[in-house]
Amino acid sequence: MTTKVAIFKAKEIRKTIYNDEWWFVVNDVISALTDSKDPAQYFKRMKTRDSELKRLVDQGGVQSVPPLRLEIETTGGTQKLYCWNTEGIFRLIQSIPSPKAEPFKRWLAKVGYERVQEIEDPELATKRTRALYEAKGYTTDWIEKRMRGITIREELTDEWKDRGVKEDKEYAILTAEISRATFGMTPAEYREFKNLKRENLRDHMTDLELIFSMLGEASTTEITRNFDARGFDENKLAAQQGGEVAGSARKDLEQKSGKKVSTSTNYLPLKEKTIELTEYDQESKSNQDE
Repeated sequence: MTTKVAIFKAKEIRKTIYNDEWWFVVNDVISALTDSKDPAQYFKRMKTRDSELKRLVDQGGVQSVPPLRLEIETTGGTQKLYCWNTEGIFRLIQSIPSPKAEPFKRWLAKVGYERVQEIEDPELATKRTRALYEAKGYTTDWIEKRMRGITIREELTDEWKDRGVKEDKEYAILTAEISRATFGMTPAEYREFKNLKRENLRDHMTDLELIFSMLGEASTTEITRNFDARGFDENKLAAQQGGEVAGSARKDLEQKSGKKVSTSTNYLPLKEKTIELTEYDQESKSNQDE
């Protein structure tokens, strides 16, 4: 399941594809519209005040579905969070007294329309991701590496899926094995090393860090295919071996260059100029590249 982040008025709203449509994290929407420090509690109070909303949340309606607990990538790993489709979010907004409500409705309609476009033309999603990186100030060379890394990641997770690896939790474990062997750190440890919180780790990697990430995952894909790895245990071994290929290359470069590849410096400052664009690829595809 793919987790992405959309930006509305400098607020991140996580979303995921379910039944071929976007489902949005309810707490993120509430936080964006109300600036509430405790959106879960705010949601509970909303249901107390609005009996019709409570009924829709609990039971759904004739032409609407209730929110569902879907798997969303978080800094603490995959968690099941309440999400609602576009129709449900529109109904939720009706119960939130906020001057941001109308702009949010227009933004939400745009997101839904762009999803329809992407179904018809998958290349649009890639183009929008590129546009966002450009707007954030990334160089063309860095963007090319990042986009290539996304493709390599997708090839690897496609192999995992076809070879009996369970999405989300097992993907995260295998990813951690590759990262540990490549950099000597799991993704969680790497984020801490770079002082990241919710930010995407690879979006703050340098060119070299991205290159070795790609090498680790491309090597894992090659080993997985050549040895026809099946199931979690065999794919875990392939992940360790693929990461070791990249790890050995990294150590060799560090020895000969006299400089560490991993750096606590982020590619762009964390306080970036906020760009109000629709798509920001978290690229997890359970894909969780962190």
